[in-house]
Amino acid sequence: MSQKLKRGGPSARAVAARADTGRKIRKARAQTGGLFGELLAMLPFSESQLHRLFLAMILGAAASLAWIVASMAGVPAMAREQLAAVAKDSGFEVRRVEVRGVQHLNELKIYERVLAERDRAMPLVDLAALRGQLLELSWVEDARVSRQLPDTLVIDVVERKPHAVLKTADRLALIDERGHVLEPIAPARAKGRLVIGGWDAAHHVGELNQLLDAAPALRPQVAEADWIGNRRWNLTFKTGQVLALPEGGQASSGALVAFARLDGTNRLLGGRVAAFDMRAPDRIYLRIPGRTDGGTTILTAGTPAATPASATEAR
Repeated sequence: MSQKLKRGGPSARAVAARADTGRKIRKARAQTGGLFGELLAMLPFSESQLHRLFLAMILGAAASLAWIVASMAGVPAMAREQLAAVAKDSGFEVRRVEVRGVQHLNELKIYERVLAERDRAMPLVDLAALRGQLLELSWVEDARVSRQLPDTLVIDVVERKPHAVLKTADRLALIDERGHVLEPIAPARAKGRLVIGGWDAAHHVGELNQLLDAAPALRPQVAEADWIGNRRWNLTFKTGQVLALPEGGQASSGALVAFARLDGTNRLLGGRVAAFDMRAPDRIYLRIPGRTDGGTTILTAGTPAATPASATEAR
């Protein structure tokens, strides 16, 4: 009886190679599993907690995606409207407006802007937009809008402070210390206030304040300040006398301080001199009306004895 031999079966070498490959795979899996286990052991939570964390992340991503899709479909807006309707039915709607901090501003201008919120559900009031409308008012430097539940909007206003009067070709207007125009006024309301004039003078009010601060004794005596040629100041005192100052902040402050000292020793203000010109660095030109020699006297800073004599003559 003959036995058939199967040909083409794996050789002994192939079987050995397969066994060796299997051992390498099992060894690599064991090493990988051990490394992953070591990493898990280093984490401050267990494997089950890690699984729950991954699940929460997946659910959060799904919720975010659902919210985006709902937003595109208008669902949040509908929910917001429904919430506002429920709040309004419960009495949470704008019925009263309380305005605080107003002294000069006409409150009607505030109510005109808040009137659109009347009978609106409290959740639908856009506080930031309403504040932006209030900041457009000339007198309002800052404003805060808040809800006082159930039915009141509270408007807290910080007003600008009137500082001077801006004189232009066709009107007078109150301005604050930064030159911000508050409102037009009649000439009667300008009395007793510092009047500022000249092209672009409103943008130089801060410089004028620094100038007048250099000579505080003279500040109450200044009635008008004119910005000349967009480069320097002429000051008119309450006596009607005019002081022409040089260009530049430091030069003009120094000249004003020198004039204050000279007035303190010789009482120039209230005398016969109609105008003082201090644009030259080393002398003062005095214009005296009615003089036969043209009415001009020069005080030279380099001649101390000339100052009292000339000032006495000027009076």
